[in-house]
Amino acid sequence: MYPRCDSVATSVVVWFLPMINWRSAERGKKCRNKRRNKGCHPIIKRVFESRGSALYLMALALAALVLPAQAQENPYIVAYDHYLEEPGSLEVEYFSTFGTQRSASDFHAFWAEFEYGATAWWTTELYLDGQTTFDDSTIFTGFRLENRFRLLQHEHFINPVFYFEYEQVSGADKILKEVEGHDVESDYTLPNALARKEHKHELEFKLLLSKTFKGWNMVENTIATKNLTGGDPWEFGYAIGASRPLALKASVNRCNFCRQNFIAGVEMYGGLGDRRSFGLHDTSHYLAPVVAWNLPSDWTLRLSPGFGLNDNSHRFLLRWGISREFSGFGATVSRLLGGRKPSR
Repeated sequence: MYPRCDSVATSVVVWFLPMINWRSAERGKKCRNKRRNKGCHPIIKRVFESRGSALYLMALALAALVLPAQAQENPYIVAYDHYLEEPGSLEVEYFSTFGTQRSASDFHAFWAEFEYGATAWWTTELYLDGQTTFDDSTIFTGFRLENRFRLLQHEHFINPVFYFEYEQVSGADKILKEVEGHDVESDYTLPNALARKEHKHELEFKLLLSKTFKGWNMVENTIATKNLTGGDPWEFGYAIGASRPLALKASVNRCNFCRQNFIAGVEMYGGLGDRRSFGLHDTSHYLAPVVAWNLPSDWTLRLSPGFGLNDNSHRFLLRWGISREFSGFGATVSRLLGGRKPSR
């Protein structure tokens, strides 16, 4: 998510348009710090569609000069920023990871995500994981329930988010959504028939810190995980990242290949040992360029080639994903069920 509409410039536009009989001032209320900010770009569209004269053209010129690009999905695969899902919106995502292994067959791990904006400060998500190990088999490996809570309502110098996840997966899970503890390449070499016999019930906590400044987004995630079975100690990990859109100002025309639709960056992640052996010894680490292509139709494509930084890491991880947001999903379901609109 990048430059948003809660700026002084936007306030000027929203103040000016009602003077020329713009009837959609309520749209301005949608200019909030969310992962999907759709309250600003329609300003330009409505100016074009409205009847009017020089005043409308003046408003359009002002908007083109001062409004930043429409906020968009970040490109990260592992790291998280502080933006949450728009309240009442559902985002459906599919991701894949192709990984090489030196002492076993390569694999293709995949997962589906269903992310829902419960409120302005709470996003909840369900993961369904699976994997194919070449020359072996394809199996379902488990599920995860994720929750993110924004701790501060408005933008601050640093924006913290509390992350809590429960996961029930087998030892054959290979999505590598995070790296923690002493996770190394050799942990993933067991045949599926043996690895799936191990069952993990884990609690995972993260402190997500994020800042967006002049188009640049910088993130730092600290990870702590506890396996509720087997008596394993607390394990720790990290993820850091930085990214920026190729352009900050939105085009007045709807387009797929405009520069502002592309966001590029890099992320780095790895393990930090456990409570008994904290540090970098016997841990794996990865560096991965990331890019996202946000289409005006609410589809987002992501691509990230990752490279292992030491001998404990997979040499190469290729990740890609596709997602689609369904705005107003909660309100639609509520109407069908005869209930009230989701709280904001």
